[in-house]
Amino acid sequence: MSRKSYIINLNRLFKWLDIKFNRVIFLFAIIYSFGAIGLALDYTFNLFVNLTPLILILTAIVLIFYHQNKNNLIRQILTFFIICVVSFFIEVIGANYKFIFGDYSYGQTLGLKLFSTPIIIGLNWLFLVYTTASILEIFKLNEFIKVILSSLLMVAYDLALEMVAPRLDMWHWKDNKPPLQNYISWFIIALIFHSILRLFKIQITNKIAPAFFIIQIMFLIILAFVLD
Repeated sequence: MSRKSYIINLNRLFKWLDIKFNRVIFLFAIIYSFGAIGLALDYTFNLFVNLTPLILILTAIVLIFYHQNKNNLIRQILTFFIICVVSFFIEVIGANYKFIFGDYSYGQTLGLKLFSTPIIIGLNWLFLVYTTASILEIFKLNEFIKVILSSLLMVAYDLALEMVAPRLDMWHWKDNKPPLQNYISWFIIALIFHSILRLFKIQITNKIAPAFFIIQIMFLIILAFVLD
C-alpha cells in the first residue's frame, strides 16, 4: 500500500469518527507500526519492548498538549490525578492480594515498581479512561449510555491487551490466561471512573485522543498475530 492510499484510508476512518487527520496522528501511526515490526523480530525485540514505558509517557504528553477543554482546569487536573492514583492502588491490591482481577504478577517491561506494581500503570488507566471518554463525546447520547459504552470500550481494549501482555512480559497469570473475574472487574472499575468524570462534569475534548485509542488497539491486535 502506498503512503498516499494509506493516508486516504485513515482519513476515511477518522472522518467517520469526526476526527481531523493531522501529522501527529500519522507520526504516531508510524511509531506504532515500527514498534510492531521491532517486536516481531527476535533481534530487535528486547530493544523495542524496553521502550514501552517511554512510548506510554510520550503518548500522554502529546494528549495533554492537545487537550482542548480548559474550563475548570484545576478540577480536571484533580480528577485525572485521582483516577491515576486510585487505579494504581487498585492494581497494587490486585497484584499483591489476588482478589480483584485474579492471580497475576507483573513482569519487567512496564518499568519501575512500587509495592510490586509498575508506577506507570496508573497512567495507562488514565489514558484509557481519557481516550474512551473522548470517543463517546463525539456522539449525541445520554450520559448513562456514554458511561456504559466507554466502559465496554475499555474492556475491549483489555481483551486485545491480554493476548500480548504475557509475551511482552508485562504481567503473567497463574493459569496462563485471565479469568472472567478480570474482565468483570475491569468493567466495574471503568464504570466507576467514567461515572466520576460525569459526576464532576469533566468533558474530554481532544481531537487526537480517539485516533490514539484506535492506533493502540490495532497495534495490540497486530501483535497478537505476529508474536510467537
